[in-house]
Amino acid sequence: MKTKLCIFDLDGTLTDSLYDLGASMNYAIGKYGFPPRSAEEYRRMVGNGVSVLADRAAGLDANSDPDLKKAILEVFYDYYEIHKLDHTRPYDGIAETVEELGRRGIMLAVNSNKNDNFTYDIVTSLFGKDRFFDIRGKREGVGTKPDPAAALSIIENAGVSKEESVYIGDSNVDMQTAKNAGIKSIGVSWGFRTVEELRREGADNIAVKPADIIKFI
Repeated sequence: MKTKLCIFDLDGTLTDSLYDLGASMNYAIGKYGFPPRSAEEYRRMVGNGVSVLADRAAGLDANSDPDLKKAILEVFYDYYEIHKLDHTRPYDGIAETVEELGRRGIMLAVNSNKNDNFTYDIVTSLFGKDRFFDIRGKREGVGTKPDPAAALSIIENAGVSKEESVYIGDSNVDMQTAKNAGIKSIGVSWGFRTVEELRREGADNIAVKPADIIKFI
């Protein structure tokens, strides 16, 4: 069945945002005496939203002081709001691929665990306001990926079937989201995680360059 809808993850799929995420989180945890983490550490930590990222970066757990967690997040949000686009850019070839998909009449959406306002600002700043018909970040009352709630809502809003939809991402979280939503998946090799992880999580196809996405749909 012809693909009519592509749902993209953001960080590690559309944009290389690791530096800005890591620098902002290091600033936040450093304010409270925690040592900085390396880029490679952040590569393994991202994917489940900022709250989980902060816990991982600072080495906190469910028993840690909730006021400390809240304070770290507040510092991160304030800093990231200013610096979220310092170095974040689309991956080479992804803008052209997105444009080509649009020319072919395929509806495009973004589903990220990044906070909704950050997701919208980054996507519209780097790709324009009209390229994606639906841009979803973390919203109050909606489960974060791999919960499929946001993806299923996007499919419903698009007025297409699951069989006509595909999820595109770079991590185990994205592949699990696709599986939980009951739709096809494309894992991308240029992101934050490994091809082995994507295959292990059941990716239907692996794109090694953005143009491969067009081939697979």
